[in-house]
Amino acid sequence: MCLNQPNKKIERPVVIRSAKAGMRRRGNRIIKLILGVIILGIVALGAGGLYVYSELQPVEGTGTKQVVIPPGSSIAQIGTILEQAGLIKNGTLFRYYVKLKGIGSHLQAGEYKLTAGLPIEQLIAPIQEGDVVDNSVRFTIPEGWNIEQIAASLEEKGLVTKADFLKEANEGQFPEFPFVAQIPQNKERKNRLEGYLFPETYDVNKGANAQEILAKMLGQFDKEFKPEWKETLKAHNLTMDDAVNLASIIEREVVVDKERPIVAGVFFNRMRDGWMLQSCATVQFVLGKQRDRITFDDLKINSPYNTYIHKGLPPGPIANPGRASLAAVVEPAKTDYFFFVTKKDGSSEHFFSKTLAEHLAKDAKSRGNW
Repeated sequence: MCLNQPNKKIERPVVIRSAKAGMRRRGNRIIKLILGVIILGIVALGAGGLYVYSELQPVEGTGTKQVVIPPGSSIAQIGTILEQAGLIKNGTLFRYYVKLKGIGSHLQAGEYKLTAGLPIEQLIAPIQEGDVVDNSVRFTIPEGWNIEQIAASLEEKGLVTKADFLKEANEGQFPEFPFVAQIPQNKERKNRLEGYLFPETYDVNKGANAQEILAKMLGQFDKEFKPEWKETLKAHNLTMDDAVNLASIIEREVVVDKERPIVAGVFFNRMRDGWMLQSCATVQFVLGKQRDRITFDDLKINSPYNTYIHKGLPPGPIANPGRASLAAVVEPAKTDYFFFVTKKDGSSEHFFSKTLAEHLAKDAKSRGNW
C-alpha cells in the first residue's frame, strides 16, 4: 500500500532575457518600420511618377485650336490657357516642366494656332518662336479710284460697311495728320478725304474699323507727299489741296506715266491764261460712271465739278492720285501746249497741240483710229 505524497508545486525554469536581446527586437521593429516607409515611399514615388508622366503626355485627339497669350502672361497663366483650351492635361505640371526645361522665358505673347495631340515641346514651339497667326487682310487701292469705289471694295471684303467708311471719312477726327485740318470746309465738296487716300497695297487686322483703315491710308499719303513740295507749290500759287485736286484730274485723264507732266503743263497753261480746265475726267466724275464717249449734253451738266462750265479747279479732288500724278503737278512740263486728245490707237497716248486748229486736225485724225 502506497502512501500519498503531499502535493508539491511544480516550479518552471525561469528564463532570464538579456537587455541586449530586447534592444535587438526593438531594432528589428524599427528596421521593419523604416523598410515599410521606404517601400511605401517607393510605391508613392512610382505612382506619382506615373501620374506626372501621364499628365505630361499629349492629349487625345487632333486638329488645331487658336489661343491668345496676352502680353505679360506668366508661365502659370499660359499653362491655364492651354489647359482650358484642351491642349494640355495639367497646367500646373506644365509650369514646372517648362521651368525644368529652361524654356519658360522664351514664350511670347500673341495669337497662335496650335495643333492638339503633340508633345509639349512641339506644341509650344510656335509660342517660343513667336509664330503668331496672321490675322491681317490685304487689299489694294488702284491709282485713280475715288473714295466710293474704295468704300465699296472694303465692304465687299467684309472689313467695314461702305456707309461707316464714308461717314468716318467725312466726320472723323485725325489729329495725328495736321493736313486733314487744312482741307477746305467747302459745302460743295463731295467727300472731305477724297484725294488723300493714297493708292497702295495695305495690310490691316481683321476687325479693324473705318478710323483705323483711313488712318493707315492717310499715313501713307503723309509719307509720299514730300515736305519740300509745299515750297515748290507756293511758287505756283497752289496749296496742298490744290495740288491734290489737280493731280486727281491728271490721274483720271492719263494712263501713260511719261505724259503726266505734259498734261499737267497743259492745265497750268490754261489756268495761267484764265481758261477753263475743260477736263472730261471731271464730267465723268459728275456722271458717276466711266463712259467711252461724252456727249455735248454731258458737257453742259450743271455741277460745280464740271470744268467745262466753271473756271478753275473743282470743289475737291475727283479721285485719289498716285505718286506720278502728284509729282507731275509739282514739276509740270514747260510747253506751249493747250490741247490734248487721245490717239485712240490702243496705245492710251495723246496728241498734244498748241493751237485750236492743230487740235481739231489731230482730233479728226484720232477719230479715224476709232
